[in-house]
Amino acid sequence: MPIFVVQKHAATTLHYDFRLEIGGVLKSWVLPKGPSIDPHVKRLAVPTDDHALEYADFEGSIPEGHYGAGEVLIWDRGSFENASHDGEKPIALEEAYEAGHISFALHGQKLRGKFTLLKTHIDHNWLLVKQHDGEAREGYDIVKEMP
Repeated sequence: MPIFVVQKHAATTLHYDFRLEIGGVLKSWVLPKGPSIDPHVKRLAVPTDDHALEYADFEGSIPEGHYGAGEVLIWDRGSFENASHDGEKPIALEEAYEAGHISFALHGQKLRGKFTLLKTHIDHNWLLVKQHDGEAREGYDIVKEMP
């Protein structure tokens, strides 16, 4: 199964880097407010550079003067299953990414269950949305409760 990682990144501003293994790299999005497990909360997901798979294990300090300078820690990690479909037909992750609509089930320590990443028509940004399932918790702020 492919992997995912969420890295808490205290750079110029605190944010969370959400990464999915797609096509042999970590496709990456910046979540300014972190992930949510409340299906009513849509989180802005700003696409950023792809990273090598080895970067999924990175924790530490990025020195001043370098892009992304600041502390990085692994907030969550695990595997995920592609749940992208066109009607009843499954869609490959790469195809779902290109179409701007990726559905997946996370198997992490903190994040579990079904999520969707949707590409918006505004500045090529995406939205990360928790789906209604047994892992969803309305009104629960996982970033505050599980820092």
